[in-house]
Amino acid sequence: MADTPPSLLVVDDDPLIVETLRYLLGDSFRIHAAGSRSDAASLARTIAGGPDVALVDLGLPPIPHRPDEGLALIGELLAISPACKIIVLSGQNDDSNARHARTLGALDFIAKPAQPEPLRVALFRAARLRQQEDEGKELPPALLRILGDSPAAQGSRARILQLAPARFPVLITGESGVGKELAARALHECSPQADGPFLALNCAAIAPGLIEATLFGYARGAYTGAIGAQPGYFEEAAGGTLLLDEIGELPLELQPKLLRVLETGDFQRVGETQTRQLKARIVAATNRDLRQEVRSGRFRSDLFHRLGVLVLAMPPLRELGQDRLLLLDALRRDLAQQMGATAFSLDDEARSRWLSYDFPGNVRELRNIVIRLLSRYPGDRVNVSQLEAELELDGPPDLPPPTRESPLPPSTETSLLETLRREGGIDLDAALRRVEREHIAAALHLARGNMSQAARMLGINRSTLYNRMETLARHGEGIGLDSPDAGWNGQ
Repeated sequence: MADTPPSLLVVDDDPLIVETLRYLLGDSFRIHAAGSRSDAASLARTIAGGPDVALVDLGLPPIPHRPDEGLALIGELLAISPACKIIVLSGQNDDSNARHARTLGALDFIAKPAQPEPLRVALFRAARLRQQEDEGKELPPALLRILGDSPAAQGSRARILQLAPARFPVLITGESGVGKELAARALHECSPQADGPFLALNCAAIAPGLIEATLFGYARGAYTGAIGAQPGYFEEAAGGTLLLDEIGELPLELQPKLLRVLETGDFQRVGETQTRQLKARIVAATNRDLRQEVRSGRFRSDLFHRLGVLVLAMPPLRELGQDRLLLLDALRRDLAQQMGATAFSLDDEARSRWLSYDFPGNVRELRNIVIRLLSRYPGDRVNVSQLEAELELDGPPDLPPPTRESPLPPSTETSLLETLRREGGIDLDAALRRVEREHIAAALHLARGNMSQAARMLGINRSTLYNRMETLARHGEGIGLDSPDAGWNGQ
């Protein structure tokens, strides 16, 4: 701690709670107290540099039975002092209030009645985080790449620093393209396992029949073609972090096996009886609503609760306000250097349009727009019509719902039987990749290169389509597009 104790703003309309906190924390914090939202905002403005830490009750007058005043105060305090670390201490402790508070920028949510020691630990952790930021302590590169000055962006970075020391699984949620893998890497780099490996497995990019062997590894002779033993991701990530991306795509029959690994730490390679120990931290990510997946029977409720002990919700780009311009500036500078181009600029009308655009593809879409503008208008001042030509303003066309089960036509089945009889066997993985490539190429052709429309035709989301194309490219099955997206670079 610094020589001068950090300032703590306590906002609670219960005088007994305020006096108890003064007694418990008076030696470690400079305590300021307010009993209402308006008093708290006024008091925060009088504290030099703003409060270091704020402890806020949600149920404040004049409507103490509702969380509205406390939630509104979170935004007001961060507007007054963006670096303030806010912890919510409230009896209105349902999950929706906790999620809403964190989305607004709160660092933590503690339910009343709270035990003194956990509360003290949370406050000291928040104060240390504020001190580290003030001292300019070097932060991991991945955390620094989560850009933004908005409460939502600051809240994401603070939440990562809060969750990083724990060894429990973390579930990262958010729409496609918000940077869930970057957040997972930041969790790893901020954790005690930072010196170990960081491995990412996309559950949507691997054929369902191969996921088990990829995760668990396999013994020699476990199946046809297994000519030698092979460790899986659980072993190779030992001492580090394993990200299971697109966890909602994990086949239902594999979910009990993953649950057992998370509960006991034990697993076996396919074809082996020897028990091995999991020595990696598991982080999962999804753009699906796993609660809805549980209700629909596509995801096990016990696995959902085991993965979701700690949750990191990454905000969509449309909630980051002016950060969209900050991201534009950072990506424009970095990509111009990579491409050897002169950066473009936006005129005033184009800048206003940039801030009003929702970016349905989030940061991934923003990056691709910047690449296209750099390639077409290097060094130019881009106007609003030129910008709008690069935005995805049209939604996908009305298409029939995808058919999940597509039985092979008789002619195809016959040709496969003849091939197997004639050659005695095939490379199934290569054959499946060829089929996948043909379907993706056909969908992209019909969609004229529009990734969203092609993904909808194939019954998958856009990020899954990107990932599968990347996997095909790594196996020499890249897809050349005769379309407006022919320059797609896998981002």
